[in-house]
Order: sequence, then C-alpha cells, then structure tokens
Amino acid sequence: MKTDSPASQPVTRVATTDIAEMLSPAPGRRMPMRGFDDEFVDIADYIIRITDRIWHERKVDLCRKYYSEDSVIHTLTGDIVGSATVEANTHATLAAFPDRTLDGDNVIWSGDEDEGFYSSHLITSRMTNLGASEFGPPTGKLARIRTIADCLCKENQVVEEWLVRDNAALAMQLGFDKFEIAQAQAADDVANGKNLIEILAPWRDASLRQTKIEESVSRPTSPEATPEDFARFVFQELWNKKAMDVLPGIFDFRIGAHLTANRDLYGTTEYKDYLSTLFAALPDLAATVNHVACIPYLGDAKDIAVRWSMTGAHQGDGMFGPASGAPVYILGASHWRVINGRIREEWTVFDELAVLRQIETHRLMS
Repeated sequence: MKTDSPASQPVTRVATTDIAEMLSPAPGRRMPMRGFDDEFVDIADYIIRITDRIWHERKVDLCRKYYSEDSVIHTLTGDIVGSATVEANTHATLAAFPDRTLDGDNVIWSGDEDEGFYSSHLITSRMTNLGASEFGPPTGKLARIRTIADCLCKENQVVEEWLVRDNAALAMQLGFDKFEIAQAQAADDVANGKNLIEILAPWRDASLRQTKIEESVSRPTSPEATPEDFARFVFQELWNKKAMDVLPGIFDFRIGAHLTANRDLYGTTEYKDYLSTLFAALPDLAATVNHVACIPYLGDAKDIAVRWSMTGAHQGDGMFGPASGAPVYILGASHWRVINGRIREEWTVFDELAVLRQIETHRLMS
C-alpha cells in the first residue's frame, strides 16, 4: 500500500484535529523520526497516542516502554526518576481516580530526530475521587483540572519531562482548603526529614542566575515570526520589570486567561489585577524563560509554548497567605494563542499547592 511522503502530509495539529482522526491517522511518516516505531507519523501523534494507551486504555505497563529506564520527571515537589516509578505513580493515581481522563488540548513541539523532540502537551483531566488520595479519604466528588507536560523524546521514549499540574484546583474542587492541605503536607515532609526548600534550592539558584544574565530584548515586530524573542520580551518587561504599561501591546483587550486554582480571567483589566496581587505577595519576583516552541494555528495565528521559572521571597500578604519571608521557586508553563501580534488566549499552569507547601515548610523550619 502506498503511503504519503512527509512532504505531502502536514504534522498533526492537535488543537484543530478530531480525536478519532488523531487515534487513527493516515499512515506515512510526516517527519524524520529515527528510532520511533513505524506506526507514529509525527511527534504530536506519538504524544497523543501513547497518552491514550497508558491512561485511557489503562495499559499502564507501557510506561516502561515509552519512558526510558533512567528518565527524570521534574516537578515542584521533587524529581521522579525511572520508568518503574512512573508506572507505580500512574497506578496510584488511578486507584484514587479510576475514571481519570487525559484529553489533549494541544501539543506544541520543536526539535528533530538528532537533538530530540520537545513537546509541550496541554491536557484537561476529568476525574472522580473514588479512592484515597494524597489529600485524604475519597470524597466522591468530580474535578476538572489542567496539566502541561513538557517532554524531551528520543528514539521512541520520553527521557526527560517537566510536569506542572494544577493541584490546588484539584484540592479545592474536592472540597479541601488548599492552605490546610499545604500545611499538612509540609508537616508530613518535615516529620519524614524532607525539606522542600533545600530540594528546590539548586533550581531556585539556577533560575535566579539566569534571570540576572539575560539581556533585555525589544518587542519584536512580529511575535508570530520570532516567538522566542516575543517570550523573552514578555517575561523581561512584564514579570521582571513589572511594567504594566506594556499590557495592551502584549495582550488582546479580550484576552482569556485560564490560570491556576480555578482562576479564569477576561480582559487586560482583570489580568492586571491578578499580576498586582501576585507582585504584592512576591515583590522581588524574577522570571526566566527556559524553553520556547511554536507551531501554526489557523491562518497566520501561532500557538506558542513557554516553559519558565520564577523565584522570589514571600514578603507580602494575600495570594499565598500571610507574609512568611520564605524563598519561593515556581516551575511553570504557558500556552499562548497569538493572533495579529497579541496574545488572544492563555493557558498557564503551575503547582500552586507546592508553592504553599514551600511556604509552610519555611514556617515550620524557622
């Protein structure tokens, strides 16, 4: 049977392709993928279908096939090492949430078969809490949260991943108080000799060093054409310099921003209010861009994925509770839909519960 050549088929665009088509793509490689199983037509296809097999078909043992034996998953509560651990954690999650789904909203990618493919997978998960979880006994409640999984993939395996999940939203939807959960988790950590502040110290220091050496960049003429320059401009001007006057040039006035802990914002006024609250809690907040990927959306629009990190001292009351002075590190990721040079829609995820856990750890250790 004749198959299409890579030049005749576009790479799968997850945001605009029906799930039935993604799970049964037309055969034929759409890009060079040395070492990947022949069935996978491109990197987006690989990500969507291995996720479906592991989570929806419940073939959890495939974690050992699709994650390298020494793979590392970076999270805000510490690294997860090895495919066996990934498999065990997946079983534990399904025990607490047996009907959990991982629906792919988008896969934004970069790289090639030589350096490895880098994928940023935006996921919506729906789940019912029918078993004991890290938060406590089963509640029977339904929850819906977002996750962004950034994966480095080589020769049919995930070798490194940066995983950010909105655990604060999950705890809140299950009926728990996020501050109380963070306090309990920090107390358990300290009782077992785990200090999250120390664990994250190397990441915090590296992020701060990178922030200090990055040069300021001007706003590019075309964010769609130079996405990395655009990302660095946004983080330098808005997050590091706190220059609120750049908001209208960065965001469409109708910006829809889907943020952590069930925050859903509309328009630049609400976005400015959110930033003001965050900056009040972390006035010396410093951000750095760690990775940028970009793919076409519709027409001239582009979807941009940015993995970033932030550091700051918890010196103000508000978003994260009473000021504590705790050193805070945030690992996060954002997906931006850029239309006519401005961000029209944003999805940003970080583990806000883990940020509160750092703060509570600092309180207990001080």
